[in-house]
Amino acid sequence: MAKVSKVERGVGDYVYWIIRLMAVVAAVFAFLPAINPIRINDKIDENIALFTSAFSYDSLVSKAGLLLRRGTVSNISFVVAYIASIIMMIGIVILVISICFSLGNVLMKRFGASVALIGSGIGIVGAMVSFIANHLVKLQKFEHPEVDLNATMPMGLILITIAFAVIFITAIALRFILPSGADEDEMYMEPKYKLFLMFLPFGALAFLFCYLPLWGWRYAFFDYQAGGTLSMDNFVGGKWFTYLFQNAATRSDVFRVMRNTLIMSFLGILTSWLPMVFAIFLTEAKSEGFRRFVQIFTTIPNFISWVLVYALALSIFDTTGFINQLRVMIGSLDNIDNAPNYLMSSSGIWFKMWAWGTWKGIGWSAIIYIAGISGIDQQLYEAATVDGAGRFQKMWHITVPGLLPTFFVLLLMSVAAILSNGLDQYLVFQNAVNAKTIKVLDLYVYELGLGGGGSIPLSTVVGMFKSIISVILLFGANALSKALRGESII
Repeated sequence: MAKVSKVERGVGDYVYWIIRLMAVVAAVFAFLPAINPIRINDKIDENIALFTSAFSYDSLVSKAGLLLRRGTVSNISFVVAYIASIIMMIGIVILVISICFSLGNVLMKRFGASVALIGSGIGIVGAMVSFIANHLVKLQKFEHPEVDLNATMPMGLILITIAFAVIFITAIALRFILPSGADEDEMYMEPKYKLFLMFLPFGALAFLFCYLPLWGWRYAFFDYQAGGTLSMDNFVGGKWFTYLFQNAATRSDVFRVMRNTLIMSFLGILTSWLPMVFAIFLTEAKSEGFRRFVQIFTTIPNFISWVLVYALALSIFDTTGFINQLRVMIGSLDNIDNAPNYLMSSSGIWFKMWAWGTWKGIGWSAIIYIAGISGIDQQLYEAATVDGAGRFQKMWHITVPGLLPTFFVLLLMSVAAILSNGLDQYLVFQNAVNAKTIKVLDLYVYELGLGGGGSIPLSTVVGMFKSIISVILLFGANALSKALRGESII
């Protein structure tokens, strides 16, 4: 039985990189609105990508909805474009699957080449359907000259067609280049590649929700208004970056919200040991029923919306709330009409927000420490008992040291997220009295861009600085941890 030469395997691997590269390019194309291959006229929203087009026909025709309802234009070209987007997305998904097979042995590579051939063929069919849709738009424009459809040949369609064609030709070539694999009995993949494929879905989600939105940073360089478009006509370069620091009012607002953000974050960091202590005492409870009850009772608030939390706070601390009703009953308050509204006070607002956040999240945060305690070697406790150690001595000398690595990792992550306090809690508790002391950076960015401010470019600039500073803090805290403890998370 003939053995496969290393030269033959090497050539096939090098050629396979063309398929991998082109498949990744096609997959990226699916999520970039600027190069959507089915944007065949200006009535297709320029802010939707191929992925959105394939899953939402309403999004595809959102800008042409009025024309379609009036019957001014036929929806045939949009339907064909929608079908084309679905076909191309199916082809892209099959190509991604073919990449997974390319990480295995020769049998898997040959099968992956066949899968790539099928996927690229489907993609080419989808591209051809998109060309047909483009032609239908031109015919429709001829039939309805009063309607300005502005039929265009999207650059993305040309590029993705080239990518599909390159993959198709390369896949055919691989069928001849790759050896038959007759000396291999079954498909096999090295464990490291299996682990990589297990990580891949989570990596894709991280790309979609963490890195792809960074494309929105381009708004910081344009004089953009909601509902408008980005073009060189409204390109302003670094105008909003200089405006952020040169405008006295904006500079004052940023300094104020930074003060609030840092104070509330430092309160959280200074008390970040509370979940660990709570977890230790919870696991030390002798009653199993009591332990389960307390854990469930303290974990459930994490899943309650901040709107409901505010409703609870309102029923307790409002003018007619439980506390004032109780004060009237015991005689410390004469009339409920003269009762104070504790939620409208700005005094101690930082500690109030910290208290609500701690109440809501301490049970949830303790779960990771409870898991860490269960992983501590029980023989250490048995040996300590033999040596005469008491209950608190075992907690201090065994449990706490066993949890410290976990604590320091979470502490580093807290330092990196020092500018990210969240939005919901402060949005629902904000009012006219405490607005200046409760507003944190996330809430400020929201109000600046989508609230009454309406300045999307300026809010984008602030968000950019927040992200960059957070990354710097993460690497700085990581370097400090490595220097002091000899351990790091990166």
